[in-house]
Amino acid sequence: MSAGKQNLLGLNTQELAAFAETLGQRRFRGRQVFAWLYAKGATTFSSMTDLGKDFRAQLEGAARIEGIAGVEKKRSARDGTTKFLFSLADGLTVETVLIPPASAFQNAQAAREDEQRRLTLCVSTQVGCPLDCAFCATGRMGFLRNLSAGEIVDQVRRVLRLDTRKVTNIVFMGMGEPLLNYDAVMQASEIFTRGMAIASRRITVSTSGWVDGIRRMGEEKRREKLALSLHSAIDETRSRLMPVNRRSGLSALVSALEFYYRRTRQRVTFEHIFLDGINDSEREVLALIRLARRIPCKINVIPLHSTDFMGKAARAPEVRPSSRTEEIVQRLRAEHLTVLVRTSAGEEIEAACGQLATVPERRRSPLGGSHVMRPNTTVQHPQGSRAL
Repeated sequence: MSAGKQNLLGLNTQELAAFAETLGQRRFRGRQVFAWLYAKGATTFSSMTDLGKDFRAQLEGAARIEGIAGVEKKRSARDGTTKFLFSLADGLTVETVLIPPASAFQNAQAAREDEQRRLTLCVSTQVGCPLDCAFCATGRMGFLRNLSAGEIVDQVRRVLRLDTRKVTNIVFMGMGEPLLNYDAVMQASEIFTRGMAIASRRITVSTSGWVDGIRRMGEEKRREKLALSLHSAIDETRSRLMPVNRRSGLSALVSALEFYYRRTRQRVTFEHIFLDGINDSEREVLALIRLARRIPCKINVIPLHSTDFMGKAARAPEVRPSSRTEEIVQRLRAEHLTVLVRTSAGEEIEAACGQLATVPERRRSPLGGSHVMRPNTTVQHPQGSRAL
């Protein structure tokens, strides 16, 4: 029975060293366990062969390695993007996306971008999301709970076991608002850096604009990159698209971003979708230019992706892609701003930006339960889908 045993997955090196001490072992034994869990991806204590037999027996009696389980894997025939559905211990599910190199940007100006050569894993940090942005499927789920650091880290461990390629970059851009689960996200980031050799500069935290978290990243001088889903530099418009803006507003958000830059000297990435008749006017473009000149940044222009699988009535306000996007991009570049245009990697398997979500469906769990979450894409089971 594992009840009462300490789950070691998600603990950092100091915590594992301290746990080893509670078993009467020296602290370096905990650091050995850290290496086995994260650098080597161990799933059992018996596989930790350089630990003494007595210590392994202690671990079996006092600890467990409890993570997530694979349910389904889908690969895009179009661009190689792969989406994974993972089941949590309580039967809830999250989605994780592996984005192949050379699928990040469509424009020639980005040909030399390092991201074009990356294998990027997009991980989730919450089950659902409380922020309900107008063009995001995850928000349609509502908020169910935060993920633990172990559940976040195990998304990467699992993918590394299912795909032989080396993951070079991690983005906290999956389901949920990472800065509302700050401690677990930063604990996971530390584990990625120290345990899995993924440098902080190759980790990106994406936020809808949670001001408290942005300020905290600045205070702590976090080295992870920061991406902001902006979508408008005008309060009225942004509040319409991003309800989080009603909490703080652009003035507080910009102040937090300026503080973050002063403390870290790292430029921010503004993620931006241009929508017909909503944020593509001359007034909107001028406001974006003023903001981009105020805060060192680059602008990623993202396509609008369908969330109709969550129900037609779910999207409010009604949004359509702007026909002026290319014109606006050229205008921004004429102002000497760094602007990159993203592709729609994984859209046909509902793995693109804004499409991650799991919807409830009552069915019997193979583990004996009666309520689990099924992926939004399992309704039709397109070719290329398979169980893990």
